[in-house]
Formats: sequence, C-alpha cells, structure tokens
Amino acid sequence: MGRENQSFVDEFVLLGLSQDAQTQILLFVLFFIVYILTVLGNLLIIVLILMDSRLHTPMYFFLRNLSFADLCFSNSIVPQVLSHFLVKRKTISFWGCVTQVIVSLQIGCTECALLAVMSYDRYVAVCKPLHYSTIMTQQLCLQLALGSWASGLLVCLVDIAVAFHLPYR
Repeated sequence: MGRENQSFVDEFVLLGLSQDAQTQILLFVLFFIVYILTVLGNLLIIVLILMDSRLHTPMYFFLRNLSFADLCFSNSIVPQVLSHFLVKRKTISFWGCVTQVIVSLQIGCTECALLAVMSYDRYVAVCKPLHYSTIMTQQLCLQLALGSWASGLLVCLVDIAVAFHLPYR
C-alpha cells in the first residue's frame, strides 16, 4: 500500500445559524436570556432543596442531581455558542471540540439515567407505599445517583472511543 497524506485536523470551522451581523446579535441576546434563566432556575432548585429540610427526600435528592446535571450541560455548550455569535472567526480547536463532545455526551447520558432512576423512585412510591422508606434508603439513593453518573461516563467513553478513531481529513 502506498503512503497517503496523513494531515491532522487541528480546528473545525463552525458555520453557525446566520452570517448576518444583526441576526447574530439578536440570536446572542435570545440565547443569553434563555441561558441566564436556565442557570438561575437550576441554581434556585438546588438552593431551595438544600435549604428546606422538608425537601430532603429521595425524589428531591434526584431532582437536585438532575438540576446540577442540567446546569453542567448548559455551561458546557452555551458559552461557546454565545462567543461564536460575537466573533468573526468561528472556529473551535480539535481538542476543544473533543472536550465539549465528551462533557456533553457524559452529562446527557447521565441525565437520561437520572430520569430512569427518578421513574423507579416514583414507581416504588406509588406501587409499594408502605415499603417505600425501607426500599429507598439514603444509601440506595446515593448508589443510584452515583450509578447514573458512572453509567453516563461509561456510555460516553464507548461513543468517544468509536468516534475519534474515524479519520478527520
């Protein structure tokens, strides 16, 4: 076999939603408002659950984890999008892209696992109400939450291992 040109991609050019400067400013303002509302809403949920002792139940423990995951997810994507609305050269480095994909996939998979765990919690509460407090102990809740974060990481690593063995020329 002959030797091929083996160049390495060191950045990606992002085309964005629009090339018009006025449209980009409008999109920046809209995305920024939604981003701020998302961050403040998730922080409010986390703080309220931590402050009110009546909300220290399994359901709210998982909701707090979901809000934290959503906060991380928003912070992994939106700042990059916002910055690209304001700059002329819309590029992202290869390793910046890799990092963003890993974090986004990991947190997205974790959110899915947390939603499944939350549905299990509600199933136990509805179908076995008298056994709920003995089944959904603090230890089990912690194990389920850690398992959600670990499964998100595992699924993410499998996807990343496959995706980054592809040629980027």
